[in-house]
Amino acid sequence: MTLAPQTRSVIVERDIPFPPEKIWRALTQPHLIAEWLMQNDFVLEMGHRFTLKGDWGHADCQVKTIETNKVLSYSWDAMGLFSTVTLTLTPTATGTHLRMEQAGFPMDHPQAFNGAQWGWQKFLGQLEQVVAKGA
Repeated sequence: MTLAPQTRSVIVERDIPFPPEKIWRALTQPHLIAEWLMQNDFVLEMGHRFTLKGDWGHADCQVKTIETNKVLSYSWDAMGLFSTVTLTLTPTATGTHLRMEQAGFPMDHPQAFNGAQWGWQKFLGQLEQVVAKGA
């Protein structure tokens, strides 16, 4: 019997003082995604394949889940590592709780895991700024 390789997830959570609808817009509009994440050819459509391009390289992605104003997930294939990004929005009394999970990092790739931890903190900080500007 062969066991599946163990993986781990990067999870970043933050409370943002804006309603889910405003954050959803920044998560799903290509020109806004470019402001907080990377250049892209994203389309909010199940199964749509898109590319995120950064100064480090690119990620080939595919939309996996759409629950408007609640959940967006997509595959993320970068440098031979395959993972899934899931962004979950939960309304709160003061705005929205955002949970980002990027799942699927092999245990033997600590550099990719650590890079994603750092990167998502930065990206979600930028997301909050984009939403605050009136996205």
